[in-house]
Amino acid sequence: MQQEGRIALALDALKQGHFTSFKGAARSYDVNWKTLSHRFHGQLPRCETRPSNCKLTEIEESTLVEWILSMDKRGLSPRSDFVRQMANLLLQKRPNSSQGNSPTVGKLWVYNFVRRH
Repeated sequence: MQQEGRIALALDALKQGHFTSFKGAARSYDVNWKTLSHRFHGQLPRCETRPSNCKLTEIEESTLVEWILSMDKRGLSPRSDFVRQMANLLLQKRPNSSQGNSPTVGKLWVYNFVRRH
């Protein structure tokens, strides 16, 4: 996160007019000039963006988390195959998916989901 702080300082210096080029500011703050340029033009850091290959939307994932927590409160342990089935059910219930052609989550999806949350 030190790099993010240096990028923020470099962006601030650029906006205040202390530097005339991205390369000069990047050199002074020891950051990549391309990254600085991208951030200056509005690109968010990777840690703040959602990957484009996620199967479920943020709302669907939060719904799944709530379901897991409710199962836990009732004393039922949500096994990985149940979580996977629920994720596939959420994918099937999308308004734009046809019954026989909806996507499904992979075998390691639950493991990666738990790591993300």
